[in-house]
Amino acid sequence: MQRAVIMVARLGLRGQPLPSVPGRLLSGSQDVLRRTPLYDFHLAHGGKMVAFAGWSLPVQYRDSHVDSHLHTRRHCSLFDVSHMLQTKIYGCDRVKLMESLVVGDIAELRPNQGTLSLFTNEAGGILDDLIVTNTSEGHLYVVSNAGCWDKDLALMQNKVRELQNMGSDVGLEVVDNALLALQGPTVAQVLQAGVADDLRKLPFMTSAVMEVFGVSGCRVTRCGYTGEDGVEISVPAAEAVHLATALLENPEVKLAGLAARDSLRLEAGLCLYGNDIDEHTTPVEGSLSWTLGKRRRAAMDFPGAAVIVPQLKGKVQRKRVGLMCEGAPMRAHNPILSTEGTVIGTVTSGCPSPYLKKNVAMGYVPSEYCQPGTRLLVEVRRKQQTAVVSKMPFVPTNYYILK
Repeated sequence: MQRAVIMVARLGLRGQPLPSVPGRLLSGSQDVLRRTPLYDFHLAHGGKMVAFAGWSLPVQYRDSHVDSHLHTRRHCSLFDVSHMLQTKIYGCDRVKLMESLVVGDIAELRPNQGTLSLFTNEAGGILDDLIVTNTSEGHLYVVSNAGCWDKDLALMQNKVRELQNMGSDVGLEVVDNALLALQGPTVAQVLQAGVADDLRKLPFMTSAVMEVFGVSGCRVTRCGYTGEDGVEISVPAAEAVHLATALLENPEVKLAGLAARDSLRLEAGLCLYGNDIDEHTTPVEGSLSWTLGKRRRAAMDFPGAAVIVPQLKGKVQRKRVGLMCEGAPMRAHNPILSTEGTVIGTVTSGCPSPYLKKNVAMGYVPSEYCQPGTRLLVEVRRKQQTAVVSKMPFVPTNYYILK
């Protein structure tokens, strides 16, 4: 996949063909791209389709990438994220299973509350980032990255079998729904017209099952990956086009693709798995220590705890930081240098910020260079230019949180 496409969402590339999902696989060939239930809908609306994580997805529509980006910040955009892996973990020991794989405190989640968490390995590396919701229907609803589909599914299935062999009550089901992300400051007014539930009672990182524009059985989760208020709607695949069409009838809503999603998440300081975090990055190095549950830190009972927990009190060799610069935009793999000209790190994601009209990036530098305001150099197109370590998010987040 071309580098431009690698930069356009938070997922990494997958290696092997996915388990069959009815209605989505074009042929048995590993090289044939998978299509979401909205594939024809995207084409009809001018979607420019690209290969991404084994799927054919729109990178943008008739509007430019920048126009789509700014429309999301000011109004509301609809993204097709049906390529994400959706699973249900059920049984009395579902929390036990999930906590054996992730760093978060899943047991403390209230009914219909969710959290961003991380799968980690015994070396402390991040296998993937995911959202876990403790549903009131008696299961955990998990959304993880398409680029890690095979790895994540095998990880969870193997743990299910291991616990079942020990007598535990636990199971796993892949959810064959489409997933639509509606993002932007006017999302509540747009969605409220099509639901009976009071969205004022659905704060950030909570979830509920409801009828949405006549489609029953939709799970609406107040979350997203843009930094704006938003929801992700898990909808039966056969009803995805109906729902997308209904949402687009509101003039506030426009379609947006992978390019806008990437620049929006970067402005919000959010990681792209495979670029900004990977199996060789610990949560502390990735500036994701907040994902570590307090009880889990004390118990040291998650994979890699022996490596990760001491890093919380000690000093790691490198950390993820935000960077801003003038001149040419910073891109992944650009070297980061000290002001003396010594290479000290690497840019992992970067782009011109459509909202700030400045160049933003994130990358890894030694701990002594992490302080906001620290001046560094970045080598872009074989020329060195000044960059400044900056706090993230670059653009303030606009999540809906109950006061």
